[in-house]
Amino acid sequence: MPPPLPWLEPGDPFPDTSLAWGARDPAPGLLAAGGTLDVPTLARAYGAGIFPWFSEGQPILWWSPDPRMVLEVSAFRLHRSLRKTLTRLRDDPAFEIRIDSAFGEVIRACAGSPRPGQNGTWIVPDMVRAYEALHAAGQVHSVEVWHRNELIGGLYCVALGRAVFGESMFTRVPDASKVALSALVAFCRANGIKRVDCQQNTRHLASLGAREVPRAGFVTHVAQAREEPGPVWQWDPVYWTHLLQTPVSA
Repeated sequence: MPPPLPWLEPGDPFPDTSLAWGARDPAPGLLAAGGTLDVPTLARAYGAGIFPWFSEGQPILWWSPDPRMVLEVSAFRLHRSLRKTLTRLRDDPAFEIRIDSAFGEVIRACAGSPRPGQNGTWIVPDMVRAYEALHAAGQVHSVEVWHRNELIGGLYCVALGRAVFGESMFTRVPDASKVALSALVAFCRANGIKRVDCQQNTRHLASLGAREVPRAGFVTHVAQAREEPGPVWQWDPVYWTHLLQTPVSA
């Protein structure tokens, strides 16, 4: 039997992440249920290495898996085909990367793009409202891919200081979500952000260089990075040079 799952009332502190359910429990990484999705609670959660993830009809569920999937931006694998795409789009005047110009559209597009193996979305209406409030507070950002003034792909991520947590991506044309992730990596490299949290292991993320790390080390990194001054979340095309100089991966 798994240990009892703590129920949080609004304002309650989170349990220590070491108390999350383990690999032999029904839901590895599950830490607590209940609480609220207001801005202070979300900021406290992410700052402690915890994130919300639940489906329609469930209570708020809080997670801190061990190990944790992270992408060290210096280890991003720039495959040959993606490099060709980025080089072509960089020189196309109709192509543009924007940050935070259409956050509401990005998160709703992500909500309409379930993760592989899921029938529905975890980005339920309460989550959309919560992250829009977090966006208004300057703690979550969208990285957007535009072509001829049409939004064709993007992602959104939580950012506390220099701690960055990837949340979800979407694409409306082939590879646009990969372009958005590449832009985030280029932005992070240019602004001294060392890693992007990917939460859970997927084959796609692993193919791009993400890897699993022990939760304890991840939490220590977040505690340090969240106290560092955050960058100005604005895109500059010069950031592509921080990525396109990367050796090509097979």
